Amino acid sequence: MKLRHILILALGTLLLSACNMTLAADVTPPPGYVPPTPLPTLGPLYPSAAPDIENGKAIFVENCAPCHGDTGLGDGEQGKQLPVTVIPIGLPEYANKAAPEKWYTTVTQGNIDRFMPPFLSLSDQERWDVVHYAFTLHTTNEQLELGKTLFEETCADCGDVFNNLQMMSALSGDEIVDMMRQGGGNLPAFGANFSDEEAYAVAAYIRTLTFAPPSAPVAAAVTETPAAAESDSATPSAEATPAEGTPQAEVTPEATEEVAMSTGMVTGKIDNRTGKDLPADTKITLRGFDHGSDPSAGPTEFLTVEGTINPDGSYEFETPLTESEIYLTEVVVDGLTYQSEFAVVAPGVVDLLLSDIVVYETTDDFSNLQVNTLQIFFDLASEDSAQVFAVYSIANSGDKTVLIDMGADQNIPFIAFPDGSSGLGYEATQDSAGFVPTDTGFAMPPSDATYGLIAFASLPKSKEIQIVQPALLPIAEVVLYLPEGVEAEGVSLADGGVQNLQGTNFHVYTSGAVGKDATLEFTLSGDPANTAVAADLTQNQNLLIGIGALGVVLIIAGVWMYMRDKNKVEEPEEEEEAEEDEFSDAESVMDAIIALDDLHRAGKISDDAYRQRRDELKDALKRKG
Repeated sequence: MKLRHILILALGTLLLSACNMTLAADVTPPPGYVPPTPLPTLGPLYPSAAPDIENGKAIFVENCAPCHGDTGLGDGEQGKQLPVTVIPIGLPEYANKAAPEKWYTTVTQGNIDRFMPPFLSLSDQERWDVVHYAFTLHTTNEQLELGKTLFEETCADCGDVFNNLQMMSALSGDEIVDMMRQGGGNLPAFGANFSDEEAYAVAAYIRTLTFAPPSAPVAAAVTETPAAAESDSATPSAEATPAEGTPQAEVTPEATEEVAMSTGMVTGKIDNRTGKDLPADTKITLRGFDHGSDPSAGPTEFLTVEGTINPDGSYEFETPLTESEIYLTEVVVDGLTYQSEFAVVAPGVVDLLLSDIVVYETTDDFSNLQVNTLQIFFDLASEDSAQVFAVYSIANSGDKTVLIDMGADQNIPFIAFPDGSSGLGYEATQDSAGFVPTDTGFAMPPSDATYGLIAFASLPKSKEIQIVQPALLPIAEVVLYLPEGVEAEGVSLADGGVQNLQGTNFHVYTSGAVGKDATLEFTLSGDPANTAVAADLTQNQNLLIGIGALGVVLIIAGVWMYMRDKNKVEEPEEEEEAEEDEFSDAESVMDAIIALDDLHRAGKISDDAYRQRRDELKDALKRKG
């Protein structure tokens, strides 16, 4: 399968905006984009331990849902802001064609052409956990129960065959079905008589055989909040102690799996590094989020409680804790809002310890910041202009929070666009350390992680393009990524040759350190070997945090909810056969949809023709499922 899109990982639009701060108080950044980088070295393409699906779910909620949607249908709020269509990984049409090792590779290395960053902030095991959780999105409990029943009836002794993590990581759902139907070696063809529905149900169940066992459910008495009592009043608990003489209700599996809630404590501490005592009445705010009964709605804030920190900087809140709820705390010091990392309530937890909130002295002197790497990606697909993505990896290794005043023009004072270009805006990368919003811009506390910023610009296009890139901060390393067929010439550049990054060829050049207030100068020449790349940035203002922007325009309104309705009437057989001739498989249909979307956004196809053709392609996609 051509993996043109994989998991993008965050907590949901609301929580993401709280945890991964925007560049200005009134600007909500679209999902982070990291341009092509030298691919991280991959280890074994299978997990060292059984994947933990519950951990994977927490990671998916934190990092993937804003773009992929909670059910993987590509309908996340931030995914709608991208200039490309988010492929619905939660559909069986795609999940069954993919193997876990392929998705793991993309999560690790990223995918430039679909705006997919590498998620190296996750450990190797965490990446495997979230990948395997993603493979559960296209399945249902009923399907798994059917698969388990059929498996135990036809191949009860085959379990050991499918417990091999290395083998299962390399197998797609389609390939598992083929194994069941064809057999081989010591494996009988136990699925030879299965219908497609039965075969894929068994394949989905077989996938679960490699998962780590779930944590034992906690059958604790429920302490209800008023809201919970109202909504659940008609459903008595099976675990409740019956009145004398009343038969005890049988505890069904469904009942034991219900969410357990208990009164608990949320605690944490302020690590004060400001050099002065915090005011005695410094307030700390606890915020709680819940997904509720509708996972597609995203997390909603159900709790906001204010308290006062203790003299030693510690704090505590007493509150009922429910499994899968999300909590964080925030404190305002010197006008800046600092937050803890969020924590998810695990089964049976009654005491939740949040990470320390570290607060620092502030300064408006940004001279101690350093650019570790400047990566510049050029898009030369447009006939009139060259689009430039300059990605800054910035370190604040000092001991003060640096305040950045963007001014009325919303410019970042330590980032310069190439001479002669038009600056289009900025964006925070997905894996950036958390920016802190201020009234006039943003702040960058000291951090072991780097801050990632993308500066978007547009240059007039000519046969030879002169690039003069000023450095307002010292830059340790510069990497250029040019379309194949385009060359760069400059005194300090080293030619790294053509490199294939996630299926796309780029001509790569590198440069050593560039001092503060110096310039990097080079000339671009040649024609791209393939001009069918990203659309003109100037036609996708939703991608940018533009000068004076007050928000982000959502331009991709189409989502994949229609695929949920499996009972829709199919087209006549004659039309289906015609579509079969046009497209060989579901992925070919998806590629056609993506190309159609790109043409429409570029203004090369009318609205009426676009809607008609897209409806045809969606019908074709359903029939390929």
